[in-house]
Parts: sequence; C-alpha cells; structure tokens
Amino acid sequence: MHTVKRIEVIANSFELGKILDGLKQGDVTGYLVIRNVAGQGLGDNTEDLNMTMLDNVYVVAFCTPEKIKKAVEIIRPILNKFGGTCYVSDAMEIRSLRCVASL
Repeated sequence: MHTVKRIEVIANSFELGKILDGLKQGDVTGYLVIRNVAGQGLGDNTEDLNMTMLDNVYVVAFCTPEKIKKAVEIIRPILNKFGGTCYVSDAMEIRSLRCVASL
C-alpha cells in the first residue's frame, strides 16, 4: 500500500473538458467521470450547481502527493470562474508500487 491524493470535482458538465485538460496539465492522467449527478450544499458555488442538476459531473482522480499542488493550481481558477467545487483528501492505494511501475 502507498499514500495517494484523491481529487474530487463537482462542476457543470460544460466545464468538463477544461477540468480534464487541467488534470492532464498537472500530470494527473487517471480519472473517473460520473455524469448527471445531483446534490445540495456542495461548496460556495451551489447556485451554479443547482441550475440544471442533470448537467453536473463528478470527477474523481488519484495522484501522488507530489503532483497535487500543480493540479490544484490549474483547476482552482477554472472553478473560480465557472463554478463548481473541488475536494482533496488522502487515500491509500493497495496495488504495490512495483505493479504500478510495470504498467
């Protein structure tokens, strides 16, 4: 097992391309996108998220702790301009580092 950072982004689907480009620029290459999510009270920009619930996406990505700062610096301005929210937390990946290096 080894420590990784989990990045969770909830935003309008129109901004999905910008968010994924931001992750890629931050060298975060693996992610999961769940479309048509709904919720309430998610961060400061909830008005943007509540406009059309079926237009929201949930993006979850994992990266090494060294990559998190750059990725967040790229994503933050996108969310500040277009709305949405981002959470970063610690997680444990259970694959061995040797398996990851061989992929």
